[in-house]
Amino acid sequence: MRINQAEAIERLQRGEVVAIPTETVYGLAADARNDLAVANIYATKQRPANNPLIVHIGRTEQVADWASSFPPLAQRLAAAFWPGPLTLVLPARAEVSAAVRAGEPTVALRVPAHPVALALLNESGLGLAAPSANKYTQLSPTTAEHVEAGLGADIPVLDGGDCQVGIESTIVSVHEDGWRLLRPGMIDEAAIAAVAGTPASVDASAQIPKAPGQHLLHYSPRTPCLLFSSRQAMADYAQQYPHAVALLFGAGVAVTAKDTHLPATPAQAAEQLYAALHILDAAHADVILIESPPNTAAWDAVRDRLQRAAYQPKRQND
Repeated sequence: MRINQAEAIERLQRGEVVAIPTETVYGLAADARNDLAVANIYATKQRPANNPLIVHIGRTEQVADWASSFPPLAQRLAAAFWPGPLTLVLPARAEVSAAVRAGEPTVALRVPAHPVALALLNESGLGLAAPSANKYTQLSPTTAEHVEAGLGADIPVLDGGDCQVGIESTIVSVHEDGWRLLRPGMIDEAAIAAVAGTPASVDASAQIPKAPGQHLLHYSPRTPCLLFSSRQAMADYAQQYPHAVALLFGAGVAVTAKDTHLPATPAQAAEQLYAALHILDAAHADVILIESPPNTAAWDAVRDRLQRAAYQPKRQND
């Protein structure tokens, strides 16, 4: 159900959920200060309550409304990357909903770089909890059509077109003068280290905050996925499954009769990744064969999403 911005604001102020666009993926948004609205997010997504949510804000100045401290290192990262696909995990103010934080002492904050999302945030005056607008662990949506296919035609959607980044934000935890990467994204570890002036903390004894996207099975199509280190191995496997489809990076030798090729550059591949997987999922194939992208830092975020999409838990007797 497509709605306009005025109706989206009305619904959000009434405590309802609304799917909204961001530059990363579409989010299932609700007023982050309304516990009933936040509970509606968890129920709609079928997401466990121990998985914290990211709060989207319209301006950096609003960090003080949610975080009990905003260390200089975090301020430098915000100045460099906000608005943009970076989430900062900071110590939370005591009044921030425990439901949003999933009981953690921290809160995850982001200023999105999408004109529709920013206008909604600034006009409504709300901080919006907005995890991806899909069922828990399933494939993330990058179009309004993806949202409706995953959550049903009755979900209210503010259509902002196709997402330009295409995968979820980088998540960084900041404490005083140290930082830790909790989820890779298109703002990579080297870019963060350059602004922070220090590499990521490697203190094994430090408690790692919970963050979205850490479940081993995530971003996953309904069709089973298998990840391959070589195209030849994919082709050999495909001979057993005439109804297989394949996702490949760059041009080259075909693997199945229904190959989908993504660009051989990380940013372009990320932008198109979920849309391609949605198309392959709709083919009702026996299996989606996926070529693993290059094992370089530039591909970390795409590789992370694909490894989780193809995760296969070990059986007890394996």
